[in-house]
Amino acid sequence: MDSSALPALNASLNAIATVLLIWGRLAIRRGAVALHKRLMIGAFGVSTAFLASYVTHKAMRDFENTSYNAVGVAKTLYLLMLATHVPLAATVPVMALFLIRFGLTNQLERHRRLARWAWPIWIYVGVTGVLIYFVLYHWNPPGAGLA
Repeated sequence: MDSSALPALNASLNAIATVLLIWGRLAIRRGAVALHKRLMIGAFGVSTAFLASYVTHKAMRDFENTSYNAVGVAKTLYLLMLATHVPLAATVPVMALFLIRFGLTNQLERHRRLARWAWPIWIYVGVTGVLIYFVLYHWNPPGAGLA
């Protein structure tokens, strides 16, 4: 099986999850609770599909990293983005599970308190995930060992 299409799929899943998160936040601000629930559970489902695809891609490539070949400011900015994206991405599934639990069990104040932190982190992770894809697979200077 060829793994070359998985990075684009992963970026697409990140983008879709980000759109669902934004739409879900707009829905709850308008008082559309049922729509909010569907959109946020959809965002979680899409993010879960992303994680499965990401791990599959990494496993198929023997957990090889893709290098960014730029130097100077571009490399520094990429590494800063990556250094924030990776640890924050690790927190998203845990926070999302708590948010779903709190929301579905009507622990709405706990849900709101956590969402104030979790939503912007999840958005950041989604946006930077797409940016990382473009940096590595479309804007990477020649000589890249693309994985």
